[in-house]
Amino acid sequence: MSDNIKDVDVEMDAAPTTEETTAETETKEIEENSTETTDNATDNEVQSDKDAEVSVADLTAEEENAPITEDSVNDDDEDEDEEPAKKGRKKKKRLTREQRKKRRITALISTGAVVLVLAIFFISVAIANPVGVKALLKQASSFTKVDYVNAETGVNEQLVPVKDADGYWTFTTDEEFKVLQFTDVHIGGGCFSQEKDMWAMNAVATMIREEKPDLVVVTGDIAYPVPFQAGTFNNLSATKIFANLMEALGVYWTFAFGNHDTEAYSMYTRKDICEYYEAEIAGGNFKYCLFERGAIASEANGYGNNIIKVKKPDIKNEDENSVTKGEITQAIVTFDSHSYIEGDYFGMAWKYDNIHKEQVDWYAAEMQKLQQANVDNGYENKPVKNLAFFHIPLVEYREAWAEIMEHNGDRKDNQIESTANVEYHYGVRGESDGKKNGQRTYGVFCGLHEDDLFEVGFDNGLQGTFCGHDHYNNFSVSYTKDGKTIRLTYGMSVDYLAYPGIYKEHLQRGCTVIEVRPDGSFDTAPKNYYTDYDVKHEKG
Repeated sequence: MSDNIKDVDVEMDAAPTTEETTAETETKEIEENSTETTDNATDNEVQSDKDAEVSVADLTAEEENAPITEDSVNDDDEDEDEEPAKKGRKKKKRLTREQRKKRRITALISTGAVVLVLAIFFISVAIANPVGVKALLKQASSFTKVDYVNAETGVNEQLVPVKDADGYWTFTTDEEFKVLQFTDVHIGGGCFSQEKDMWAMNAVATMIREEKPDLVVVTGDIAYPVPFQAGTFNNLSATKIFANLMEALGVYWTFAFGNHDTEAYSMYTRKDICEYYEAEIAGGNFKYCLFERGAIASEANGYGNNIIKVKKPDIKNEDENSVTKGEITQAIVTFDSHSYIEGDYFGMAWKYDNIHKEQVDWYAAEMQKLQQANVDNGYENKPVKNLAFFHIPLVEYREAWAEIMEHNGDRKDNQIESTANVEYHYGVRGESDGKKNGQRTYGVFCGLHEDDLFEVGFDNGLQGTFCGHDHYNNFSVSYTKDGKTIRLTYGMSVDYLAYPGIYKEHLQRGCTVIEVRPDGSFDTAPKNYYTDYDVKHEKG
Protein backbone atom coordinates (compact mmCIF):
# COMPACT_ATOMS: atom_id res chain seq x y z
CA MET A 1 0.00 0.00 0.00
CA SER A 2 1.50 3.40 -0.98
CA ASP A 3 2.08 6.33 1.40
CA ASN A 4 -0.60 8.40 -0.39
CA ILE A 5 -3.22 5.73 0.08
CA LYS A 6 -2.41 5.49 3.77
CA ASP A 7 -2.83 9.27 4.03
CA VAL A 8 -6.30 8.95 2.49
CA ASP A 9 -7.27 6.39 5.12
CA VAL A 10 -6.07 8.61 7.95
CA GLU A 11 -7.94 11.63 6.67
CA MET A 12 -11.13 9.57 6.36
CA ASP A 13 -10.81 8.42 9.96
CA ALA A 14 -10.02 11.85 11.33
CA ALA A 15 -12.70 13.88 9.46
CA PRO A 16 -15.49 11.72 8.12
CA THR A 17 -17.64 14.75 7.29
CA THR A 18 -15.23 15.95 4.65
CA GLU A 19 -14.29 12.58 3.20
CA GLU A 20 -15.24 13.36 -0.37
CA THR A 21 -13.26 16.59 -0.43
CA THR A 22 -10.21 14.96 1.12
CA ALA A 23 -10.29 11.92 -1.17
CA GLU A 24 -10.69 14.05 -4.26
CA THR A 25 -7.81 16.28 -3.20
CA GLU A 26 -5.50 13.35 -2.51
CA THR A 27 -6.50 11.60 -5.72
CA LYS A 28 -5.82 14.76 -7.69
CA GLU A 29 -2.35 15.06 -6.14
CA ILE A 30 -1.58 11.47 -7.02
CA GLU A 31 -2.77 12.00 -10.58
CA GLU A 32 -0.65 15.13 -10.91
CA ASN A 33 2.45 13.38 -9.56
CA SER A 34 1.77 10.45 -11.81
CA THR A 35 1.46 12.73 -14.85
CA GLU A 36 4.72 14.52 -14.03
CA THR A 37 6.53 11.24 -13.59
CA THR A 38 5.07 9.92 -16.84
CA ASP A 39 6.50 12.85 -18.79
CA ASN A 40 10.06 12.09 -17.65
CA ALA A 41 10.19 8.33 -17.15
CA THR A 42 10.88 5.45 -19.46
CA ASP A 43 8.11 3.42 -21.09
CA ASN A 44 8.21 0.89 -18.26
CA GLU A 45 7.86 3.63 -15.60
CA VAL A 46 4.92 5.11 -17.50
CA GLN A 47 3.06 1.83 -17.44
CA SER A 48 3.86 1.37 -13.73
CA ASP A 49 2.55 4.84 -12.80
CA LYS A 50 -0.59 4.33 -14.85
CA ASP A 51 -1.27 1.12 -12.98
CA ALA A 52 -0.76 2.91 -9.67
CA GLU A 53 -3.14 5.72 -10.77
CA VAL A 54 -5.90 3.27 -11.66
CA SER A 55 -5.47 1.40 -8.38
CA VAL A 56 -5.75 4.60 -6.33
CA ALA A 57 -8.79 5.77 -8.25
CA ASP A 58 -10.53 2.43 -7.81
CA LEU A 59 -9.73 2.38 -4.13
CA THR A 60 -10.98 5.92 -3.67
CA ALA A 61 -14.23 5.10 -5.40
CA GLU A 62 -14.77 2.09 -3.20
CA GLU A 63 -14.11 4.15 -0.08
CA GLU A 64 -16.59 6.85 -1.18
CA ASN A 65 -19.40 4.31 -1.57
CA ALA A 66 -18.62 2.24 1.53
CA PRO A 67 -20.38 3.08 4.82
CA ILE A 68 -18.09 4.23 7.58
CA THR A 69 -18.41 2.12 10.72
CA GLU A 70 -16.40 1.79 13.90
CA ASP A 71 -15.17 -1.62 12.78
CA SER A 72 -13.94 -0.30 9.47
CA VAL A 73 -12.08 2.51 11.19
CA ASN A 74 -10.46 0.04 13.61
CA ASP A 75 -9.53 -2.28 10.74
CA ASP A 76 -7.80 0.60 8.97
CA ASP A 77 -5.85 1.41 12.14
CA GLU A 78 -4.70 -2.22 12.47
CA ASP A 79 -3.66 -2.37 8.82
CA GLU A 80 -1.67 0.84 9.25
CA ASP A 81 0.13 -0.56 12.30
CA GLU A 82 0.90 -3.94 10.73
CA GLU A 83 2.06 -2.82 7.27
CA PRO A 84 5.51 -1.39 8.17
CA ALA A 85 6.42 -4.47 10.18
CA LYS A 86 5.15 -6.97 7.60
CA LYS A 87 8.05 -9.29 6.65
CA GLY A 88 10.52 -6.72 8.05
CA ARG A 89 10.09 -4.46 5.00
CA LYS A 90 10.47 -0.71 5.14
CA LYS A 91 8.42 1.81 3.23
CA LYS A 92 9.93 2.60 -0.16
CA LYS A 93 10.25 6.27 -0.87
CA ARG A 94 9.57 7.30 -4.46
CA LEU A 95 12.61 9.06 -5.93
CA THR A 96 12.21 12.31 -7.79
CA ARG A 97 13.63 12.75 -11.26
CA GLU A 98 16.61 14.68 -9.86
CA GLN A 99 17.33 11.97 -7.28
CA ARG A 100 17.24 9.26 -9.95
CA LYS A 101 19.55 11.31 -12.14
CA LYS A 102 22.05 11.79 -9.31
CA ARG A 103 21.97 8.07 -8.52
CA ARG A 104 22.66 7.18 -12.15
CA ILE A 105 25.58 9.62 -12.27
CA THR A 106 27.02 8.19 -9.04
CA ALA A 107 26.75 4.63 -10.39
CA LEU A 108 28.45 5.64 -13.64
CA ILE A 109 31.28 7.34 -11.76
CA SER A 110 31.78 4.28 -9.51
CA THR A 111 31.78 1.90 -12.47
CA GLY A 112 34.15 4.12 -14.39
CA ALA A 113 36.52 4.28 -11.43
CA VAL A 114 36.60 0.48 -11.12
CA VAL A 115 37.19 0.06 -14.85
CA LEU A 116 39.96 2.66 -14.74
CA VAL A 117 41.70 0.97 -11.81
CA LEU A 118 41.52 -2.43 -13.54
CA ALA A 119 42.78 -0.92 -16.79
CA ILE A 120 45.73 0.69 -15.00
CA PHE A 121 46.46 -2.61 -13.23
CA PHE A 122 46.43 -4.70 -16.40
CA ILE A 123 48.41 -2.13 -18.33
CA SER A 124 51.00 -2.05 -15.55
CA VAL A 125 51.21 -5.84 -15.54
CA ALA A 126 51.44 -5.90 -19.34
CA ILE A 127 54.37 -3.48 -19.16
CA ALA A 128 56.06 -5.15 -16.18
CA ASN A 129 55.86 -8.74 -17.45
CA PRO A 130 58.12 -8.38 -20.51
CA VAL A 131 60.65 -6.49 -18.38
CA GLY A 132 60.58 -9.23 -15.72
CA VAL A 133 60.84 -12.04 -18.28
CA LYS A 134 63.78 -10.30 -19.93
CA ALA A 135 65.55 -10.06 -16.56
CA LEU A 136 64.87 -13.73 -15.79
CA LEU A 137 66.08 -14.85 -19.22
CA LYS A 138 69.22 -12.81 -18.69
CA GLN A 139 69.80 -14.50 -15.34
CA ALA A 140 69.09 -17.95 -16.83
CA SER A 141 71.67 -17.39 -19.54
CA SER A 142 74.25 -16.05 -17.10
CA PHE A 143 75.04 -19.44 -15.55
CA THR A 144 78.24 -21.02 -16.78
CA LYS A 145 78.43 -24.59 -18.00
CA VAL A 146 78.86 -27.46 -15.57
CA ASP A 147 82.47 -28.64 -15.50
CA TYR A 148 82.67 -32.34 -16.36
CA VAL A 149 86.46 -32.38 -16.62
CA ASN A 150 88.15 -34.90 -14.35
CA ALA A 151 90.57 -32.93 -12.18
CA GLU A 152 93.11 -35.80 -12.13
CA THR A 153 93.07 -36.87 -15.77
CA GLY A 154 91.97 -33.64 -17.42
CA VAL A 155 89.45 -35.59 -19.49
CA ASN A 156 85.95 -34.30 -20.11
CA GLU A 157 83.78 -37.12 -18.80
CA GLN A 158 80.40 -35.83 -19.93
CA LEU A 159 78.53 -38.50 -21.86
CA VAL A 160 77.17 -37.36 -25.22
CA PRO A 161 74.06 -39.12 -26.54
CA VAL A 162 73.52 -40.03 -30.19
CA LYS A 163 70.39 -40.89 -32.15
CA ASP A 164 70.26 -44.65 -32.65
CA ALA A 165 68.78 -46.42 -35.67
CA ASP A 166 65.45 -46.79 -33.86
CA GLY A 167 65.20 -43.01 -33.47
CA TYR A 168 65.84 -42.87 -29.72
CA TRP A 169 68.56 -40.85 -28.06
CA THR A 170 71.13 -43.28 -26.66
CA PHE A 171 73.90 -42.92 -24.08
CA THR A 172 76.77 -45.40 -24.21
CA THR A 173 78.69 -46.39 -21.07
CA ASP A 174 79.90 -49.41 -19.15
CA GLU A 175 79.96 -47.46 -15.89
CA GLU A 176 77.28 -46.06 -13.62
CA PHE A 177 74.82 -43.69 -15.22
CA LYS A 178 73.54 -40.82 -13.04
CA VAL A 179 70.04 -39.40 -13.46
CA LEU A 180 68.95 -36.33 -11.51
CA GLN A 181 65.20 -35.90 -11.02
CA PHE A 182 63.64 -32.51 -10.40
CA THR A 183 59.94 -31.98 -10.01
CA ASP A 184 57.48 -29.11 -9.61
CA VAL A 185 59.92 -26.29 -10.33
CA HIS A 186 56.96 -23.91 -10.72
CA ILE A 187 58.44 -20.94 -12.51
CA GLY A 188 55.71 -18.30 -12.80
CA GLY A 189 57.33 -16.19 -15.48
CA GLY A 190 55.37 -13.09 -14.47
CA CYS A 191 55.89 -9.84 -12.59
CA PHE A 192 54.47 -11.28 -9.33
CA SER A 193 56.87 -14.23 -9.16
CA GLN A 194 60.19 -12.80 -10.24
CA GLU A 195 62.02 -13.19 -6.93
CA LYS A 196 60.77 -16.74 -6.38
CA ASP A 197 61.59 -17.67 -9.98
CA MET A 198 65.18 -16.55 -9.35
CA TRP A 199 65.32 -18.71 -6.23
CA ALA A 200 64.07 -21.71 -8.20
CA MET A 201 66.70 -21.22 -10.89
CA ASN A 202 69.46 -20.86 -8.31
CA ALA A 203 68.33 -24.06 -6.60
CA VAL A 204 68.29 -26.10 -9.82
CA ALA A 205 71.64 -24.73 -10.96
CA THR A 206 73.31 -25.34 -7.60
CA MET A 207 72.24 -28.97 -7.39
CA ILE A 208 73.17 -29.71 -11.01
CA ARG A 209 76.61 -28.18 -10.51
CA GLU A 210 77.22 -30.33 -7.46
CA GLU A 211 75.88 -33.60 -8.87
CA LYS A 212 77.12 -33.36 -12.49
CA PRO A 213 74.47 -35.78 -13.76
CA ASP A 214 74.52 -37.58 -17.09
CA LEU A 215 70.84 -36.77 -17.55
CA VAL A 216 68.28 -34.52 -15.86
CA VAL A 217 64.60 -35.54 -15.95
CA VAL A 218 61.95 -33.06 -14.78
CA THR A 219 58.69 -34.75 -13.84
CA GLY A 220 56.31 -31.93 -14.64
CA ASP A 221 55.17 -28.47 -13.65
CA ILE A 222 58.13 -26.53 -14.95
CA ALA A 223 55.68 -23.66 -15.53
CA TYR A 224 53.05 -22.22 -13.23
CA PRO A 225 50.99 -19.66 -15.23
CA VAL A 226 48.44 -18.92 -12.50
CA PRO A 227 47.78 -15.18 -12.88
CA PHE A 228 47.00 -14.21 -9.29
CA GLN A 229 50.30 -15.77 -8.15
CA ALA A 230 52.53 -15.39 -11.19
CA GLY A 231 50.98 -12.32 -12.76
CA THR A 232 50.60 -13.89 -16.19
CA PHE A 233 48.73 -16.42 -18.31
CA ASN A 234 51.80 -16.87 -20.50
CA ASN A 235 53.16 -20.36 -19.83
CA LEU A 236 55.66 -20.06 -22.67
CA SER A 237 57.64 -17.47 -20.69
CA ALA A 238 58.39 -19.96 -17.89
CA THR A 239 59.19 -22.62 -20.49
CA LYS A 240 61.75 -20.33 -22.13
CA ILE A 241 63.32 -19.35 -18.82
CA PHE A 242 63.88 -22.93 -17.69
CA ALA A 243 65.03 -24.18 -21.10
CA ASN A 244 67.58 -21.38 -21.36
CA LEU A 245 68.82 -22.18 -17.86
CA MET A 246 69.44 -25.81 -18.83
CA GLU A 247 71.15 -24.83 -22.06
CA ALA A 248 73.42 -22.41 -20.17
CA LEU A 249 74.38 -25.19 -17.74
CA GLY A 250 75.16 -27.51 -20.65
CA VAL A 251 73.54 -30.62 -19.18
CA TYR A 252 71.42 -33.09 -21.16
CA TRP A 253 67.83 -33.07 -20.06
CA THR A 254 64.23 -33.93 -20.81
CA PHE A 255 60.87 -33.64 -19.09
CA ALA A 256 57.34 -34.97 -18.73
CA PHE A 257 54.39 -32.57 -18.78
CA GLY A 258 52.57 -31.74 -15.54
CA ASN A 259 49.04 -30.47 -15.04
CA HIS A 260 50.17 -26.86 -14.49
CA ASP A 261 52.43 -26.65 -17.54
CA THR A 262 49.42 -26.01 -19.77
CA GLU A 263 46.32 -24.93 -17.88
CA ALA A 264 42.92 -24.46 -19.54
CA TYR A 265 43.36 -20.70 -19.18
CA SER A 266 47.05 -20.47 -20.13
CA MET A 267 48.06 -19.04 -23.48
CA TYR A 268 49.79 -22.09 -24.98
CA THR A 269 48.79 -25.74 -25.32
CA ARG A 270 51.01 -28.79 -24.99
CA LYS A 271 51.22 -28.92 -28.78
CA ASP A 272 52.34 -25.29 -28.86
CA ILE A 273 55.06 -25.97 -26.29
CA CYS A 274 56.25 -28.97 -28.30
CA GLU A 275 56.48 -26.80 -31.42
CA TYR A 276 58.54 -24.25 -29.52
CA TYR A 277 61.09 -26.89 -28.45
CA GLU A 278 61.20 -28.42 -31.91
CA ALA A 279 61.87 -25.04 -33.52
CA GLU A 280 64.64 -24.22 -31.04
CA ILE A 281 66.26 -27.64 -31.42
CA ALA A 282 66.04 -27.50 -35.22
CA GLY A 283 67.57 -24.01 -35.15
CA GLY A 284 70.54 -25.26 -33.15
CA ASN A 285 69.65 -23.15 -30.11
CA PHE A 286 68.91 -26.07 -27.81
CA LYS A 287 71.80 -28.53 -28.03
CA TYR A 288 71.17 -30.30 -24.74
CA CYS A 289 67.40 -30.75 -24.78
CA LEU A 290 66.42 -34.36 -25.60
CA PHE A 291 62.67 -33.80 -25.35
CA GLU A 292 60.54 -35.04 -28.24
CA ARG A 293 56.77 -35.09 -28.58
CA GLY A 294 56.82 -38.84 -29.33
CA ALA A 295 55.38 -41.08 -32.02
CA ILE A 296 51.89 -41.28 -30.49
CA ALA A 297 51.54 -37.59 -29.64
CA SER A 298 47.93 -36.37 -29.61
CA GLU A 299 45.43 -34.72 -27.30
CA ALA A 300 44.21 -38.16 -26.24
CA ASN A 301 47.62 -39.76 -25.73
CA GLY A 302 49.46 -36.70 -24.51
CA TYR A 303 52.81 -35.28 -25.57
CA GLY A 304 56.32 -36.32 -24.64
CA ASN A 305 55.81 -40.07 -24.32
CA ASN A 306 59.36 -41.01 -25.15
CA ILE A 307 62.36 -43.28 -24.44
CA ILE A 308 66.04 -42.56 -23.83
CA LYS A 309 68.30 -45.60 -23.89
CA VAL A 310 71.49 -46.51 -22.03
CA LYS A 311 73.66 -49.21 -23.57
CA LYS A 312 77.12 -50.70 -23.26
CA PRO A 313 79.85 -49.92 -25.81
CA ASP A 314 79.98 -51.95 -29.00
CA ILE A 315 82.35 -54.92 -28.96
CA LYS A 316 84.95 -55.46 -31.65
CA ASN A 317 84.98 -59.05 -32.74
CA GLU A 318 88.23 -61.03 -32.97
CA ASP A 319 88.42 -60.75 -36.75
CA GLU A 320 88.31 -56.95 -36.22
CA ASN A 321 86.16 -56.65 -39.30
CA SER A 322 82.85 -56.81 -37.47
CA VAL A 323 81.28 -55.27 -34.39
CA THR A 324 78.71 -56.60 -31.97
CA LYS A 325 76.44 -53.84 -30.80
CA GLY A 326 76.42 -53.12 -27.09
CA GLU A 327 73.60 -54.46 -24.94
CA ILE A 328 70.79 -52.11 -24.00
CA THR A 329 70.96 -52.06 -20.20
CA GLN A 330 68.41 -49.38 -19.29
CA ALA A 331 65.53 -47.38 -20.77
CA ILE A 332 64.38 -44.05 -19.34
CA VAL A 333 60.70 -43.67 -20.21
CA THR A 334 58.70 -40.45 -19.92
CA PHE A 335 54.89 -40.34 -19.87
CA ASP A 336 52.37 -37.54 -20.11
CA SER A 337 50.05 -38.15 -17.15
CA HIS A 338 47.67 -35.45 -18.46
CA SER A 339 45.75 -33.03 -16.24
CA TYR A 340 42.09 -32.96 -15.15
CA ILE A 341 39.02 -34.98 -16.09
CA GLU A 342 35.24 -35.13 -15.76
CA GLY A 343 34.64 -31.42 -16.24
CA ASP A 344 37.16 -30.34 -13.61
CA TYR A 345 38.74 -27.90 -16.07
CA PHE A 346 40.55 -25.82 -13.48
CA GLY A 347 41.49 -28.59 -11.06
CA MET A 348 39.25 -27.23 -8.29
CA ALA A 349 37.69 -30.64 -7.61
CA TRP A 350 41.05 -32.49 -7.61
CA LYS A 351 39.91 -34.89 -10.34
CA TYR A 352 43.20 -35.95 -11.89
CA ASP A 353 43.73 -38.03 -14.99
CA ASN A 354 45.75 -41.23 -15.43
CA ILE A 355 48.18 -42.58 -17.98
CA HIS A 356 45.92 -43.88 -20.76
CA LYS A 357 45.68 -47.40 -22.17
CA GLU A 358 47.07 -46.32 -25.56
CA GLN A 359 50.18 -45.02 -23.83
CA VAL A 360 50.64 -48.25 -21.90
CA ASP A 361 50.19 -50.25 -25.11
CA TRP A 362 52.80 -48.10 -26.84
CA TYR A 363 55.20 -48.59 -23.93
CA ALA A 364 54.79 -52.38 -23.96
CA ALA A 365 55.35 -52.57 -27.71
CA GLU A 366 58.51 -50.43 -27.53
CA MET A 367 59.95 -52.41 -24.63
CA GLN A 368 59.44 -55.61 -26.59
CA LYS A 369 61.27 -54.06 -29.54
CA LEU A 370 64.24 -53.22 -27.31
CA GLN A 371 64.21 -56.75 -25.92
CA GLN A 372 64.20 -58.15 -29.44
CA ALA A 373 67.08 -55.86 -30.43
CA ASN A 374 69.18 -57.35 -27.62
CA VAL A 375 68.25 -60.86 -28.72
CA ASP A 376 69.21 -60.04 -32.32
CA ASN A 377 72.62 -58.93 -31.08
CA GLY A 378 73.21 -62.20 -29.23
CA TYR A 379 72.09 -61.25 -25.73
CA GLU A 380 69.76 -63.04 -23.37
CA ASN A 381 66.06 -62.97 -24.17
CA LYS A 382 64.77 -60.98 -21.21
CA PRO A 383 62.99 -57.64 -20.72
CA VAL A 384 65.15 -54.53 -20.81
CA LYS A 385 65.19 -52.94 -17.38
CA ASN A 386 63.53 -49.54 -17.37
CA LEU A 387 62.46 -46.62 -15.18
CA ALA A 388 59.32 -44.53 -15.75
CA PHE A 389 59.00 -40.79 -15.10
CA PHE A 390 55.69 -38.89 -15.00
CA HIS A 391 53.94 -36.20 -12.98
CA ILE A 392 50.73 -37.49 -11.34
CA PRO A 393 51.28 -40.56 -9.11
CA LEU A 394 49.78 -43.93 -9.94
CA VAL A 395 46.95 -45.31 -7.81
CA GLU A 396 49.50 -47.81 -6.46
CA TYR A 397 51.25 -44.98 -4.59
CA ARG A 398 48.08 -44.47 -2.58
CA GLU A 399 47.53 -48.19 -2.06
CA ALA A 400 51.07 -48.67 -0.77
CA TRP A 401 50.98 -45.71 1.57
CA ALA A 402 47.52 -46.67 2.85
CA GLU A 403 49.03 -49.97 4.00
CA ILE A 404 51.92 -48.11 5.62
CA MET A 405 49.52 -45.82 7.50
CA GLU A 406 47.25 -48.65 8.60
CA HIS A 407 50.28 -50.35 10.13
CA ASN A 408 52.24 -47.35 11.45
CA GLY A 409 49.58 -44.75 12.04
CA ASP A 410 49.94 -41.17 10.84
CA ARG A 411 53.70 -40.92 11.30
CA LYS A 412 55.68 -38.22 9.52
CA ASP A 413 59.21 -39.27 10.35
CA ASN A 414 61.71 -41.82 9.09
CA GLN A 415 60.91 -44.36 11.82
CA ILE A 416 58.40 -46.23 9.69
CA GLU A 417 58.17 -50.01 9.63
CA SER A 418 57.69 -51.99 6.44
CA THR A 419 54.60 -54.18 5.99
CA ALA A 420 53.81 -57.45 4.29
CA ASN A 421 53.48 -55.83 0.86
CA VAL A 422 55.39 -52.56 1.27
CA GLU A 423 59.11 -52.22 1.86
CA TYR A 424 59.83 -48.75 3.23
CA HIS A 425 63.04 -47.11 1.96
CA TYR A 426 62.94 -43.45 3.01
CA GLY A 427 60.96 -40.22 3.12
CA VAL A 428 57.69 -38.93 4.47
CA ARG A 429 54.13 -38.19 3.46
CA GLY A 430 53.77 -34.47 4.05
CA GLU A 431 50.45 -33.89 2.29
CA SER A 432 47.24 -33.83 4.32
CA ASP A 433 45.09 -36.92 4.64
CA GLY A 434 41.37 -36.59 4.01
CA LYS A 435 38.51 -37.43 1.67
CA LYS A 436 38.34 -36.31 -1.94
CA ASN A 437 35.80 -37.44 -4.53
CA GLY A 438 34.46 -40.08 -2.18
CA GLN A 439 37.86 -41.66 -1.48
CA ARG A 440 40.32 -41.35 1.37
CA THR A 441 43.52 -39.86 -0.02
CA TYR A 442 46.10 -41.01 2.56
CA GLY A 443 47.93 -37.86 1.48
CA VAL A 444 48.41 -39.16 -2.08
CA PHE A 445 46.60 -37.26 -4.85
CA CYS A 446 46.76 -39.78 -7.65
CA GLY A 447 44.69 -40.24 -10.79
CA LEU A 448 40.99 -40.75 -10.22
CA HIS A 449 40.83 -44.11 -12.00
CA GLU A 450 42.91 -47.24 -12.42
CA ASP A 451 45.47 -47.76 -15.15
CA ASP A 452 47.55 -50.77 -16.20
CA LEU A 453 51.07 -49.33 -16.12
CA PHE A 454 52.05 -51.10 -12.90
CA GLU A 455 50.96 -54.55 -14.09
CA VAL A 456 52.07 -54.20 -17.71
CA GLY A 457 55.25 -52.47 -16.63
CA PHE A 458 56.35 -55.28 -14.37
CA ASP A 459 55.96 -57.77 -17.21
CA ASN A 460 58.14 -55.55 -19.40
CA GLY A 461 61.07 -54.86 -17.09
CA LEU A 462 59.78 -51.82 -15.16
CA GLN A 463 61.84 -51.54 -11.97
CA GLY A 464 60.80 -48.18 -10.61
CA THR A 465 58.64 -45.10 -11.14
CA PHE A 466 59.32 -41.46 -10.28
CA CYS A 467 56.66 -38.77 -9.97
CA GLY A 468 55.95 -35.37 -8.43
CA HIS A 469 52.68 -33.44 -8.08
CA ASP A 470 52.39 -33.72 -4.26
CA HIS A 471 55.04 -31.25 -3.18
CA TYR A 472 55.38 -32.31 0.45
CA ASN A 473 55.60 -36.04 -0.30
CA ASN A 474 59.08 -37.50 -0.84
CA PHE A 475 58.79 -41.13 0.20
CA SER A 476 60.15 -44.16 -1.63
CA VAL A 477 58.73 -47.65 -1.16
CA SER A 478 58.79 -50.99 -2.97
CA TYR A 479 55.22 -52.19 -3.42
CA THR A 480 54.22 -55.78 -4.13
CA LYS A 481 50.85 -56.25 -5.81
CA ASP A 482 49.65 -59.61 -7.09
CA GLY A 483 53.19 -60.93 -6.79
CA LYS A 484 54.69 -58.05 -8.80
CA THR A 485 57.10 -55.64 -7.10
CA ILE A 486 58.01 -52.15 -8.33
CA ARG A 487 59.71 -49.32 -6.46
CA LEU A 488 57.55 -46.18 -6.23
CA THR A 489 59.34 -42.89 -5.53
CA TYR A 490 58.30 -39.29 -5.08
CA GLY A 491 60.86 -36.73 -6.19
CA MET A 492 61.95 -33.87 -3.96
CA SER A 493 60.17 -30.72 -5.14
CA VAL A 494 61.60 -27.27 -5.88
CA ASP A 495 58.43 -25.14 -5.64
CA TYR A 496 58.69 -21.69 -4.07
CA LEU A 497 55.48 -20.35 -5.59
CA ALA A 498 52.47 -22.65 -5.94
CA TYR A 499 51.69 -23.78 -2.39
CA PRO A 500 50.92 -20.81 -0.11
CA GLY A 501 53.86 -20.19 2.20
CA ILE A 502 55.93 -23.06 0.81
CA TYR A 503 58.88 -20.76 0.18
CA LYS A 504 59.34 -20.68 3.96
CA GLU A 505 59.53 -24.49 4.16
CA HIS A 506 62.81 -26.32 3.68
CA LEU A 507 62.53 -30.06 4.30
CA GLN A 508 60.85 -30.93 0.98
CA ARG A 509 63.04 -28.87 -1.36
CA GLY A 510 65.77 -30.67 -3.29
CA CYS A 511 66.38 -33.29 -5.96
CA THR A 512 66.48 -37.07 -6.30
CA VAL A 513 69.67 -38.83 -7.36
CA ILE A 514 69.27 -42.08 -9.29
CA GLU A 515 72.31 -44.27 -9.89
CA VAL A 516 71.87 -46.81 -12.68
CA ARG A 517 74.44 -49.59 -12.47
CA PRO A 518 76.07 -51.27 -15.51
CA ASP A 519 73.79 -54.29 -15.14
CA GLY A 520 70.70 -52.04 -15.28
CA SER A 521 69.80 -52.22 -11.61
CA PHE A 522 69.44 -48.92 -9.75
CA ASP A 523 69.30 -47.16 -6.43
CA THR A 524 67.97 -43.75 -5.49
CA ALA A 525 68.45 -41.20 -2.72
CA PRO A 526 66.87 -37.83 -1.87
CA LYS A 527 69.04 -34.73 -1.54
CA ASN A 528 67.96 -31.69 0.44
CA TYR A 529 68.87 -28.38 -1.16
CA TYR A 530 69.96 -26.76 2.10
CA THR A 531 71.51 -29.45 4.24
CA ASP A 532 73.17 -31.52 1.49
CA TYR A 533 74.55 -28.57 -0.48
CA ASP A 534 75.26 -26.18 2.39
CA VAL A 535 72.88 -23.48 1.17
CA LYS A 536 71.47 -20.77 3.40
CA HIS A 537 67.68 -20.49 3.51
CA GLU A 538 66.31 -17.68 1.35
CA LYS A 539 63.64 -16.62 3.85
CA GLY A 540 61.76 -17.96 6.82
